[in-house]
This record gives sequence, structure tokens and C-alpha cells, in this order.
Amino acid sequence: MAGGDAQYLDIDLNTDQIKSWRSIITLIVFVVTNIIVLAPFHVPLFVPRLLYNTILDGLSALRIIPLRSQHDLSLAANHNRSSGPFVRLGIPINIVTAPLIADIFLLAILAIGRKEVLGGTLGTEGISPIDIMIFFITLAYIAISIDASGLIRYLACKVLERGGKAGHRLFLYLYLFFFVLGSFIGNDPIILSGTAFLAYMTQVSSNIVHPRAWIHTQFAIANIASAILVSSNPTNLVLAGAFNVRFIDYTANMIVPVVVTAILLFPCLLYLVFREDSLIPKAILMHELSEESKAQKPVNPNIPKPRGLIREENTTNDGQSKSLSLEEIMNPFLDKKGASISSCIMAITLVTVLALNAALSSKGESHPVFWMTLPAAVVMFSFDIALGWRTRHETRQTAREVSQEAPASVVQTTAKQDGQPQREAHLTSDPDVDAVARVNRSTANSDERKAPFDGRIVNREPQRATFVSISRDAWNWSRETFPTASTVLTFLPFALVPFAFSMFVLVQALVTKGWIPVFAYGWDAWVAKTGTVGAILGMGFSSVVLCNFSGTNIGTTILLSRLIQAWQQIHRVNGIPISDRTFWATVYGMALGVNYGAFSTTFSASLAGMLWRDILARKHIHVSTVDFARYNCPIIAISMVIGCAVLVGEIYIIRGEQPYSLS
Repeated sequence: MAGGDAQYLDIDLNTDQIKSWRSIITLIVFVVTNIIVLAPFHVPLFVPRLLYNTILDGLSALRIIPLRSQHDLSLAANHNRSSGPFVRLGIPINIVTAPLIADIFLLAILAIGRKEVLGGTLGTEGISPIDIMIFFITLAYIAISIDASGLIRYLACKVLERGGKAGHRLFLYLYLFFFVLGSFIGNDPIILSGTAFLAYMTQVSSNIVHPRAWIHTQFAIANIASAILVSSNPTNLVLAGAFNVRFIDYTANMIVPVVVTAILLFPCLLYLVFREDSLIPKAILMHELSEESKAQKPVNPNIPKPRGLIREENTTNDGQSKSLSLEEIMNPFLDKKGASISSCIMAITLVTVLALNAALSSKGESHPVFWMTLPAAVVMFSFDIALGWRTRHETRQTAREVSQEAPASVVQTTAKQDGQPQREAHLTSDPDVDAVARVNRSTANSDERKAPFDGRIVNREPQRATFVSISRDAWNWSRETFPTASTVLTFLPFALVPFAFSMFVLVQALVTKGWIPVFAYGWDAWVAKTGTVGAILGMGFSSVVLCNFSGTNIGTTILLSRLIQAWQQIHRVNGIPISDRTFWATVYGMALGVNYGAFSTTFSASLAGMLWRDILARKHIHVSTVDFARYNCPIIAISMVIGCAVLVGEIYIIRGEQPYSLS
């Protein structure tokens, strides 16, 4: 074999151990874990009320939580908990906890040990999870900082103005806008800002019956675009690390299939998938923004709004909500300094990463890629902090003005809904305090100072300082003082870190227990019968399907990368080399599948899918699992057919039958 195979000597191809009970349980745990990731749930936990009260009383005495009476009232008001000998709590079993519990269980039965844990965290066989996570989180900070500056919303507004009211033209402009921008900054910022923008745009249009054409197209094209650069998606980082692929080589091999997919997919979406005029009208009728609203200075959306104002926006009548949405679209906030600096830092970082990766790889050297992104993220964070501190007086004043406007408007809105005058509007940023106030107002007269509740006496007195209240106040202060940095930290995909590490350990367990070699032998038999074309189609189809059932597209990339590494080891041992054409057909077929697979049949096929669903739900657009699969199936089918067909032609043109080399 050509150079680079020495790094795969640790893979054990012995499949006899799959007969052991620990190996069987490991496979079962892996499958069950991925099913749970697909359908998370809560496990009820019944705690004796005496123990529950004792713990809360102790925490209250230590001033960690508010006074016991206030805490009980908030729980009763918000969760309607009835009295009884037990208190029912819910333990979330989801994308974060399920893989972690699975690892702990396998450790407990000695199915895995130190080798698997180290391999799944520090790395082995060319995949370094910790390097990948640091790189992804630091680059994500810069990308989300661009979004927090308002640049994406501002540019989307300009695209809307350029597209005008011609529906098909606007659909094309937004399609190109999301593709170009997603190619450089990845899919997550596009999902974060672009989804809300489209939700607003379709809501303020009088003749777009349903937003599905716009939102599904945006979700698909954002994930298609993320396949071009290694830095745009963590799946690409895993693949590049596993096979020692230079970043520039990855882009050179992926850009043609991806661009052709984007070009040919558009007419299919416009004239086949979403051909009804009610979805993409030829002429869009948009509500006009008043001159008074146009003249108003846009408010920084990163500055926190009081909870009452958020309730007001969600309960206003249709005309008022459309006015708020239209202001978000046609008069967007833009932090010019933040947008300029963050864009420059992102551009410099990407160029530096590509250049250094290519230079070091040509010399046979390598350094962790986060060596470039970590300093850049520190510079970006420092700038956000410095700019926030410099403009703190302005942002704090804006926050106060918004807070002062909220109570009166909320009172007015509530009075209109109830048909009765309101005596008071007690609003705070603390949901627990609000709950207590509501209970007190419903149980006490104007002359009473105390009211009984669940056997306890509730004193209406100022709340004392606790760890919870101090932490809440500190966070609110930071959001008002450093709005951009606080917003970016809020949206950083921190949940990806424990999930990825846990999934790496689970896949490493499959490797050491003989299951990955079993799958690799099956793959070797498939390729022997179908050749290069079969390698592309088989890997593309498998990766798309597995994205929905193997812990998102990240878990799928980890699993299939180990499978291909075991396949390499099989041929190293038997002395029959894999051809250059077939090997890279397999690798880039997987690259297409794990990126495109994000818009397939389940939200959990990618973290971006779950984020997309949650953002739409907050904008009162609810996409069911059935609808998600129904409208994505033709899109993923068309995209994979185009991408795989182009990749077949490309592979036969630029690759030969000589033994492959890792370059």
C-alpha cells in the first residue's frame, strides 16, 4: 500500500469476539442509544416528599435557592404539582444524556475500559475528537458573532429588496444568498438567522399560504453548501482527520458535485417539489412598513427583553404581530463595526487554515487545526467584550427603555383580552417571582398581607439575595453590558461536545469488540461485486440512511470512518491494494451522504435539524415529523442522484486504478 497506512496498525480485524456476551450487549447498547437520540423522553423519578422538602429547605437555608415558600408556590403555579407522599421528577434522556449513560453502563459491565475512553476523547487512528471539538467551537464563535452583529439579517433584507415582489426571482436570490454564505460560514449561522427571517417574511405576506417551500429549501441548501469546506461542518472535520485529507484537496474534490447539485436542484424545487403558486407566488403581496417605523432606529435584538414584553409579542392580534415581524425584516439592526471585524477575522482565519494545512501536509508535517482558530476566537471574543464595554451606557439605556415600555403595553393587551380593567401589572424577569405574584393576587384581597397555600403561609415581602438570584442578575447585567458576546455564548453548540465524545467512545467500543471489522468485511464484499460506481452509490445511500439512526450525521461519520479504516486494514493484511479510484469514491461518497443526509427523514439526522425545528416553533411555525420527511424525501433523492452522478464522472476522470495514496 502507498504511504500513510502505518497509522491504522492498531485496528484488530478479529471477528470471533462478537460471540461474547459483552460484544453483543455493546451492539445492543449502541442501537438503543441511537434510537433514544431519535426519540428522546423523560424517565419519571419519584422522590419521597419529606426528602424533597428537606433538600430544598437546606438549599434555601444556605441561600442557594429562594425562600422555601416562594419556591413551592412557583412549582405549584408552573407545574400544578399536587400534594402526596412522593414528588415526581423527570430525568431527561436525550442527545446529551443517552450516549453518556450508555458509556457509563458499558464501563460498569467492563465491556469498555481505558483504551476505548482514551480513543474516544484524545483520539486514535487519525481521528482526534478533542482537536475537532476545539476547532469547531472556536470557529463557531466567530461565525455566530457574524450572525449576532446583524449582518445576515441585513444582507437578507437587501436580497429581499433586490428580489422585489417577483416571487420566483426572490426565491432564486434567497437560494443563491444562503448557498454562497453557507459555503463560507457553515450551516449553523444560516439556520440561526435565516430561519427566523423566512418565518417573518412568509408571515407578513398575504398570499404565501404556507412557508414550507421557503423553509425547507433554506434548510436543504444550507446543508448542501456546508459540504464544500472542511471547516463548515464537524462531519467534514472527522472525515479529513480520519484519512489525512488536506483541506484544499477536500474542497477541490467536493466543490463540483456540490455546485452542480445546487444548480440543478433549484428548477426541481421551483417546478416540481413546490410548484403550487400558493407556496411560491409569481407576485408576492407584502405588507408595507409605515414611514414612522422606517424612521425609527432599529433596536439591537441581542439586548434582552423583559419576559412580559415577550408574552405581549406572542399574544398580540394578527395585525400587531405582523407589524412587529415587518420591522424585523425591513428595518434590521446592523452593528457595522462588529460585522466588519467579525467578517475580516473569519476570512483571515479560513485563508490561514487552508494555507497552513496545505503547506504542512506537503512537508509531511501536521499541527492541530485549532492552533489557528483558537487565537482567532480569542481575538473575536476580546473585541466583543471591548465593544460592549465601550457602548455599555447606550445598551443599558436601551434595555431600560424597552423595560419601561413593557408593563403599560402588557396591561393594555391583557385588558383587551379579558374585557376587564387590570388593577396591576407586576412584571419581573424572574418566572418564580411572577408565579408567586400571580398566586398572591388570586388569593389575597387589597387589605390582606398573607394568604394560605398548601398548608404554608406565604409572606409578601422583598425577596432576599440567593445564589440563584445573584447569578440571574449577573447574567442579565452581562447581557445588557456585553450583548454580542452573551448572545454568541448562548447559541454556541456546547451540547455537541459531550455528545460527540460519548459517540466516539461508543464507536470505539464497536471497533474493539469486533463489530466494525464485521461491517468492513461486508463492505469489502459489496465493493468487490459493484466496483467504483457501487462504492459511491452504496456509501452515499448508507450514510444518508444512517444519519437518521446513528446519532445524527456526526455519529454516522464517526462510524463509517472507522469502517473504512478497517476496510483499509483488511487490504493491507491480504496484500491486495485498493485502487485510488475506488478508495476516494468511497470517501467522497460518504462526504456527500453525511452532509446531504441532514435534510432527510428525521430532525435528529443533524443537530442543525433540531435547531431549525426549535427556531420555527418559537415563531409559531410547527413542522411535524411526518411533514419533515414528506417534503425532504424528494429533495434528498434529487440531491443525492445529482451529487452521486457528478461524483462518478469526476472520479473516473481524475482518478486511476493505481493503489491509492492518502493525498
